[in-house]
Amino acid sequence: MVFGGRRESRFSRGRARRYVLDANALIGLFEDREGTADKIEHLLEQALRQDLPLLMSAVNWGEVFYIAWRRRGEAKAREAEGRLQEMPVAVISLDQERASRAGALKRRHSLDYADAYAAELAIERGAWLVTADREFSKVGKTLSVYSLPRHEK
Repeated sequence: MVFGGRRESRFSRGRARRYVLDANALIGLFEDREGTADKIEHLLEQALRQDLPLLMSAVNWGEVFYIAWRRRGEAKAREAEGRLQEMPVAVISLDQERASRAGALKRRHSLDYADAYAAELAIERGAWLVTADREFSKVGKTLSVYSLPRHEK
């Protein structure tokens, strides 16, 4: 894979742990949720120190953008987009193979549509999925989960 103009393999970074952000992780940061924002800030600082960005599926970013717009208006959604661009977070685009793998996860484990993309990316990259969503436990041991506190709506 080419990242930032240089070639990167799954093993080129040694033993550094990779993380994939679910939508609720970034929303928790943007809304400064207790118990979540500080954990995400720590992961962002670690990503900067290690020069190893956090990952997020484009589908999950779309979910964050939509929720920000619905709850706080277009201007706040655009502000969130600007903040994301300043963070060490790589938004990973989709292709047919990724979509097929996510579709299979959705079918096998009854995941929500966007959640299937987060799980697919974490599994494909051998990364920990950072989430407050407990439904990922259905996927089993093929998915490592970094649990965040649940947020009551």
